[in-house]
Order: sequence, then structure tokens, then C-alpha cells
Amino acid sequence: MNGVKNVRVYQTGRRFLGYALSLGCLGLLVACAGPDLRIKRNAQLFERLPPAEQGLIREGKIGIGFTADMVRLALGYPDQRWLRTDADGQTEIWSYTSYDAYDGVPLFRGDYHRYNGGFPLYSDHFFNHQARAREYLKVSFKGELVNSIEQDARR
Repeated sequence: MNGVKNVRVYQTGRRFLGYALSLGCLGLLVACAGPDLRIKRNAQLFERLPPAEQGLIREGKIGIGFTADMVRLALGYPDQRWLRTDADGQTEIWSYTSYDAYDGVPLFRGDYHRYNGGFPLYSDHFFNHQARAREYLKVSFKGELVNSIEQDARR
């Protein structure tokens, strides 16, 4: 009977190791989803841009006057989109979010969590972190071009 119990423990440990390796591989894939990958996928758009703008996009930065496509190349898709209407007309606002533990330790940020409904892509079973969303960047578009950029001062 003791041999059966040892086999179950071995199988459970093996299954856990499989899950852990899968999560690790997913983490590596997610880490690669930066500006370089987006530039590769949109090479024609990137090559048409002036060198100064190409340099900013490679660094994951944006500037006033960028188009939505240029912002997507640099930062990826926004986590949220807002439409503000005021006396001057409509402004579209893109919001980018990072997730921090309550002790202030950054957990992650980037495109990958938006595919899970905008919630953190990790399992509480493996991590005992209470994640809180923190908006770190807002980009406003007026007439198809970036007209303002707001960044978290803690960055």
C-alpha cells in the first residue's frame, strides 16, 4: 500500500512540475512581446517612419504627433480606451496598466494580460500576491494624432 502512495505523490509532483514549466515558458514568450516583435510584424509601417521616430519606437517610447499605429508599435494595444467629449470635441484616450503587489513590488505590465479580460495572467495557486492595477500611462488622441501624454511620476 505504501508503494501506491509513493506513486501518487510522484505523479502529483510531476504534474506540478509540468504546470510550473508551462508557466515559465509562457512567461518567456510574454517577455518577448515587446516593441521588437511588433516592429517585425509591421515592418512596412516601421520602415516608412523617420529615423527619430523609429528610435523612440524601438525604445518603447512615444511622442506628440504620433499616430495610433505608431503608438501600438511602441506600446502595444491599450488596456482600456476612453472617449472624452468636451466643448472642444471628442478625444480618444488610451490607458496602459501595470499590476503591483500591495507592498509596491511590480508584478507585470504589458500586452499579455489584456487577453485575459484585462486581469493579471497568473494563478493565485502558485503566487500569493494581491495584485492591484495601477494606471501608468495615458495617451490622448485628437484628430488621429497624439496630443497629450500623461505618465505616472513614480516611473
